[in-house]
This record gives sequence, structure tokens and C-alpha cells, in this order.
Amino acid sequence: MRLAVVEDDDGVASALLEALRTKYEADHIKRGSDLLLFHNRYDAVVLDLGLPDMDGLEVLRKLRKVSSVPVVILTARGGERAVVRGLHAGADDYLVKPPRIAELIARLETVTRRAAAHAPPPQHVIVTGDVRVDLIARRVEVAGEPITLTHKEFQLIRILLERPGAAVSRQQLMDRIWGDAFAAVSRALDVHMAALRAKLGRPGLITTIRGFGYRWELDDMP
Repeated sequence: MRLAVVEDDDGVASALLEALRTKYEADHIKRGSDLLLFHNRYDAVVLDLGLPDMDGLEVLRKLRKVSSVPVVILTARGGERAVVRGLHAGADDYLVKPPRIAELIARLETVTRRAAAHAPPPQHVIVTGDVRVDLIARRVEVAGEPITLTHKEFQLIRILLERPGAAVSRQQLMDRIWGDAFAAVSRALDVHMAALRAKLGRPGLITTIRGFGYRWELDDMP
């Protein structure tokens, strides 16, 4: 399981990471906006509410519009009203600092187990109009005819199909495929996306979200 520890205090984050990494992969994220950008990388989130760029409850509300990833709030706000607000905003559990690590781990295991039990089975074959994608066989067909894709072209499809109909940022695509979200690979993304669209031959299937990224459309294509 891979965790995101969203905490602006470096000392607190360091202690949490040291403890959690005995059992999980865990990354430190300081800003709520970064969690919103990269949440697809994680199986669960430990979320502080006092973040430098926006309040943690606002982060949680925005996250819940696009993801059901399990979230455990870990904060100094311990009043009953704060707990109720956190749970109503979409948290799966709520702990007050300082946490007992064994309890935090137990609660993480509980919320991820609960999420897995309610999760729909993953789709391995996605059909949009006459475009059929088999993610296991790594096979793409258009109007019944297989098309040949490069490794990176198929990666683009795979990431877009993690949440078909939702926008995926250019930064996220570049970071996940090339390990770099900076301008050095921006041109490479453009080249591979253009080649992918040309091979699919369905201009409305992958749309550009101006100033953000791309989206795999859900509507049936003609």
C-alpha cells in the first residue's frame, strides 16, 4: 500500500514517515494542491487540516469530487464540531495529534479494507463507440481492427482510462510516464499524443482541456 502523508510540519511528517515506512510506502506532501494533482498514485491518505495553501477540509471536499481514496484526517483540531465537519466532508476516519502509531496503522488498514470491499471490480476491457481497449492484453481495436501502439502511447491510454470522463493534467501524464513533470518532456508528450490520436482516428475521443490536460470522453463515438 502506498500512502500520502499530507502535512506541512516537516518534523511531524518526518516522524510519521519513519514509523509508517516500516509497513508501507509513504510519501510526504506539503500542499493540498499537490495531493489533488497526484492523488491517483496513492491507496490511502493521511491528511492534516492546517495546510499552507488551503484548508484541509477544502482539499477533502475537492478530492471527493474526483476520488474515493480512503482518507484519515490527522490534526490538532480535536473538538466534537471539528470531528463532525471532517467526517461530513468525506473523511473515512479522524484522529487527533499526537497519534499512537499502532492505532493509526490499524485505522488505515480498516478504511482501506472497507474501501476494497465496496470497490467495483476493475474494468479490464473498455469500449467507447467502436474503440475497444483491453488493458490486460494491451490490445486496442478500432472498428474491429487492431492498431499498433508504442509503449508510451499505450501508457497514455491506460492513464486516461483510470478515470474515463475525468480530466488528467499534462503534469500528471508527464510525471507518471517520463518521471518528469517539467518542460523538458512537454514536447515529447505532444508528439506522442498527436501520434496516438492519429492512430485511433477518432478526433473527439481524446479531448484537450485548455490550459490543463486531456480527457477520454465517455460518450459513444460515431
